[in-house]
Amino acid sequence: MRGKRAHKNPSVLVDGAMDQAMKWGIRLLAFLSVVMMGFIFIFVIGRAWPVIRESGLSFWTGTNFDKQISEAYNAPVDAPVYQFGLFGLIAGTLASTFLALLLAVPVGIGAAAMLSMFAPDWLKKPAMTLVRLLASIPSIVFGLVGLMVVVPLVEKLFITVDMQIAYLDLFQMTGRGLLASVIVLAFMIVPMVVALSMDAIGSVSGSLREVGFAVGMTPWRVTWKVVLPSAKSGIIAGIILATGRGIGEAIAVSMVCGGIGLVPNPANGVGFLFGPILTLASAIINKSEAISVPSIESALFSCGAVLLAIGAVLGVLARQVEGWIRRKEGSNA
Repeated sequence: MRGKRAHKNPSVLVDGAMDQAMKWGIRLLAFLSVVMMGFIFIFVIGRAWPVIRESGLSFWTGTNFDKQISEAYNAPVDAPVYQFGLFGLIAGTLASTFLALLLAVPVGIGAAAMLSMFAPDWLKKPAMTLVRLLASIPSIVFGLVGLMVVVPLVEKLFITVDMQIAYLDLFQMTGRGLLASVIVLAFMIVPMVVALSMDAIGSVSGSLREVGFAVGMTPWRVTWKVVLPSAKSGIIAGIILATGRGIGEAIAVSMVCGGIGLVPNPANGVGFLFGPILTLASAIINKSEAISVPSIESALFSCGAVLLAIGAVLGVLARQVEGWIRRKEGSNA
């Protein structure tokens, strides 16, 4: 009606104000998370910088980390030791994680495909509950099982007296070593691979599966030729995230790895699987009793700095790989 001013609905005004508040709240939380991550990076790198600066290139290529910790601990106060080499720790971390992935990825993807494509509902629901339960088990429990079950089995099934004598000059075989670490890590990684792979498989359009069945494909062939290739971006991203979990695991690995920073060397024969190792994360746990020494504190923070760098690279790589695969699939469509 002319001359009469239109008034907005009060509920619309309230909803608009709430939307704006939520939007700014989310922005604030995102900003705070970025600030916190930046603070963590700056703090860790700042504490690690004395060792990184003094060690130079040997920080990446040097070995004998255990001996260097001992020397730094016994060094006089007026002549601290800041020379450390992390190559043995980096090698142990990468070797244990890579071998664990070789075990966990096929099992995890196969289990995810089986549960998503073939398992009946009465089996799928309990199996998914079990997967979530395994993913939520604390690391210390995996470490205890590894220490009480995996380590004795490795020693009993694989290590003989002749093998111990043959490798006595290199290291002592006690069951704690690379293989035990790999088995424990594999059990910890599998639930994550299964869960993320199932999410990726579940996101595949049902029409693609129907097309495969329509042209006469068997369920196995549809899974292998249609579903898994369509879900590969999510599966690969999940594998990369699981890699980060394996690299950063500390408690469980520290209980079964042997605690000596030797470089795993396949040239030593199959026995290298039973040699002790020390990963970056487990070094922080195993050597933390000497953290009162400033140089050792800096060395342990340098381990943390390398782990942060690897985690950041893996996170970015997961996003880039997933985006690259999606763009490639879009261009081929």
